[in-house]
Amino acid sequence: MRIGELAALAGVSTRTVRHYHHQGVLPEPPRRVNGYREYGLRDALRLARARRLTELGLSLDEVRDVLAGDSARELREILLELDADLARQEARIRARRERLAALLSEESPSPDDAVSPRMAEFLRCLEPVRGSAFAAADAELLALLDTAAEPEDRDRLLELMRPMTTPEALARAEALHRRLAELDDADAADSRVAALAADFAAHLPPELAASLAHTMPGADDPFAQAFLADLSPAQAEVVRQAMALVAGGEPS
Repeated sequence: MRIGELAALAGVSTRTVRHYHHQGVLPEPPRRVNGYREYGLRDALRLARARRLTELGLSLDEVRDVLAGDSARELREILLELDADLARQEARIRARRERLAALLSEESPSPDDAVSPRMAEFLRCLEPVRGSAFAAADAELLALLDTAAEPEDRDRLLELMRPMTTPEALARAEALHRRLAELDDADAADSRVAALAADFAAHLPPELAASLAHTMPGADDPFAQAFLADLSPAQAEVVRQAMALVAGGEPS
């Protein structure tokens, strides 16, 4: 049979057949004297198997290896990995639908509401101190984290931050943000900077501080620089010194 007949029999396009040739999934039969390639039943069976495996989610490299070795054990290992990957995708889809349901339950949803349910719950706990500009910036950073971080990492961080939602911790946070606001027009050498940086570092729960010590970006990190750019020189210096204290170093 010709390439068009082979493609029609397997339910794919001739372009797919040529791509499978190029990727080594389907061997190319030699050309006959008339210049055409002639395919047989074995080619059709191999093409059909390749199509079924790709529909399951295997890559062409995996399909090529499986068909070349015809190893049931190797295929089983690949299918187990694929099943685990599909389970993770399924969990992500379920989480997205939960977020969508939460948004739809709001009368007038806004883009800022489009965070995960756990992050939304945590941000609601911070409502008492979100009146200040700095607390609002913290909330925006958490919303960004909610988008950028893996769900497992985000949930672990939220659990470590849970002690910061008690009434006592919220009162301390409000006082710290008020003191930071007082440095709006101050320079980096202001005498209040060091004490405020130390108080910010001490405000973090011990387990959270220990975790951040290994992941805290340096002051030269692009993300940190973008955050510091919106602060006054004194406020930025407070953040730098607090970051250094949390990371276990000495404030510069």
